[in-house]
Amino acid sequence: MAKVFAIANQKGGVGKTTTCINLAASLVATKRRVLLIDLDPQGNATMGSGVDKHVLEHSVYDLLIGECDLAQAMHFSEHGGYQLLPANRDLTAAEVVLLEMQMKESRLRNALAPIRENYDYILIDCPPSLSMLTLNALVASDGVIIPMQCEYYALEGLSDLVDNIKRIAARLNPELKIEGLLRTMYDPRLSLNNDVSVQLKEHFGEQLYDTVIPRNIRLAEAPSFGMPALAYDKQSRGALAYLALAGELHRRQRRQSRTAQTT
Repeated sequence: MAKVFAIANQKGGVGKTTTCINLAASLVATKRRVLLIDLDPQGNATMGSGVDKHVLEHSVYDLLIGECDLAQAMHFSEHGGYQLLPANRDLTAAEVVLLEMQMKESRLRNALAPIRENYDYILIDCPPSLSMLTLNALVASDGVIIPMQCEYYALEGLSDLVDNIKRIAARLNPELKIEGLLRTMYDPRLSLNNDVSVQLKEHFGEQLYDTVIPRNIRLAEAPSFGMPALAYDKQSRGALAYLALAGELHRRQRRQSRTAQTT
């Protein structure tokens, strides 16, 4: 059964969508079956996966409000090799519509239940706020992957996010945990990056991924061509970093599985 991970941070511009697209493609490259869900009304993960958000007949919005089924909303990312539940501006209306629906926090979890066995990993690209959409993602997930820049204000926002994850785990999803923290746009020449990195290691320990995503022009360019960095330039530092992250993520899952079987 698939592990479901929300890629979330309440601060924008930290590499959530870049991580979703490139981690999905890297997991596919390691022979895993992957579904990427774009839950951000901006639809950047959709466009970055090579699917035009402007011509969608159905999107994840229609799925959430019950106007289509999974098969009708599903697309395939040709360059990424993964399945995609796309999003566009229609998703903005979900914030209002979902408030009037029964089990509003569990709409996504219930929609995914019949297909979890079809995938190894399901990644959810969340909007940069604790909205009803993000709440649906967190209720549907086993864990949260938090991309963040190693900057002072990122640490302040991280504290709020961790508190919110704990509250949601206590009230709506007892399985939810922080799967890992990912340092993005990292430049080892900057002393602040290094200082914040040390603080993260001290506070979060093994939850901090060893893999670090560097600042890389290929990562920035690839979305404009509708493809992950692995397809755009597989030798780039960004592409290689996400391949390393995919390997680290999968090794963690195997360790956790073995530990669970022996306890």
